[in-house]
Amino acid sequence: MNEVLQVIRQHRSIRKFKNIPLTGEQIEAIVDAAQMAPTSAHLQPFSMIGITDRELRKKIAVHSNNPWIEECGYFYIFCTDLHRLMLAANPDQQEKVSSNLGYSYFYQTAVLSAALALQNANLAAESMGLGAVIIGGINEALPALDGWLDLPDFVIPLAGLAVGVPDELPEQKPRLPRSAVFFENQYNRDLKSQVEQYDREVEEYYSARTNNKRKVSWSGKFISMLEKDLPLSGYTEYVKSKGFDLK
Repeated sequence: MNEVLQVIRQHRSIRKFKNIPLTGEQIEAIVDAAQMAPTSAHLQPFSMIGITDRELRKKIAVHSNNPWIEECGYFYIFCTDLHRLMLAANPDQQEKVSSNLGYSYFYQTAVLSAALALQNANLAAESMGLGAVIIGGINEALPALDGWLDLPDFVIPLAGLAVGVPDELPEQKPRLPRSAVFFENQYNRDLKSQVEQYDREVEEYYSARTNNKRKVSWSGKFISMLEKDLPLSGYTEYVKSKGFDLK
């Protein structure tokens, strides 16, 4: 097994860091790795914002309930970004360009590109012996976060990446079995028994792990959330307010 596969297979989210800032070389290496991620048609519709202001990091940590944002060695925010195309268009082109960028196709393309860049950055950090955790929960700080970052239309914060020198080595969460996520030629609809078996494995993991033990299964955790009325319509309206009509 080569070194890249070894790093991938050893992945675990790190939420406890030593009080050691990243070096400039480490920060730039992670950015360079993110920029090398593939994007559709070389559109590159994403941006990264490094948060160095300690008070801003504290506000994001508090409003999103993620204390490790404040404690990590460096914090990045990954955004969709189609604003650069609006800047390149001349005044006669901007109305039509803006209308077309509002299609859900471009929003999906930007989200996918930002996600690929985010994973490249995460992998780069881990390859240097650093720890990292991807934080989708920064969205809980919206819409205030949008203002703090002074984001123009077509730029939306998607997830954060907290990176630093790890101060923990948590147990690795079990993944779904390969047969439940990888199929050939057509989707396998007969997955109930595999999900049930995986639920039992996850219950054993949560009951045996060192920290934050609890009794919960994989499907139970999410079904208990999804059977409620979720207050997420505000996020859809926020996305639309940024220029994405999701047509």
